[in-house]
Amino acid sequence: MSWYCDVAPGHPHHGPYHDREYGFPLTDQRALFERLCLEIFQAGLSWLIVLKKRPALAAAFDGFEPATVAEYGPAEIERLMNDAGIIRNRRKIEAVIENARRLRRLDPVHGGFAGWIEANHPLAKDGWIRLFRKTFVFMGGEVVGEFLMSIGYLPGAHRQDCPVFDRIRPLDPPWLRVGEEFYR
Repeated sequence: MSWYCDVAPGHPHHGPYHDREYGFPLTDQRALFERLCLEIFQAGLSWLIVLKKRPALAAAFDGFEPATVAEYGPAEIERLMNDAGIIRNRRKIEAVIENARRLRRLDPVHGGFAGWIEANHPLAKDGWIRLFRKTFVFMGGEVVGEFLMSIGYLPGAHRQDCPVFDRIRPLDPPWLRVGEEFYR
């Protein structure tokens, strides 16, 4: 997504995400779940829509706290479907809730989402897609690829001449530990 390095800097929504989040290693369970949910909500829409609705989505989904979202039932689904501030797609909303429930299964074995991702690293993109489809719901190739690129597990978030790339390199993102040639 190297074109993002051209269009994002200075943009009121894309700029902060590009400069401070996209491609940076991420291990916090809540933040990982939020990022996965945002990618689900983005499917078929523009990333700008998701970034604009991000604060409302976070408020509507209790800060994307997985344990809380996992407890949602029919009343919360209806509440979310009636919330004009968010992306109101029932399949996406139900996928977010189901994925929060599935995250619980990773805790006893891997210590959480980050541990599960690290335990399966490295994989090429196709391998990641198969694994995510087996483990979660609503996992298209773009959702999985963008999610993993956004948290530093797949290369390509920034061009090497992007100033953000120079800030990410010392953080030793997982894809860099393996080397970009692994992913070709």
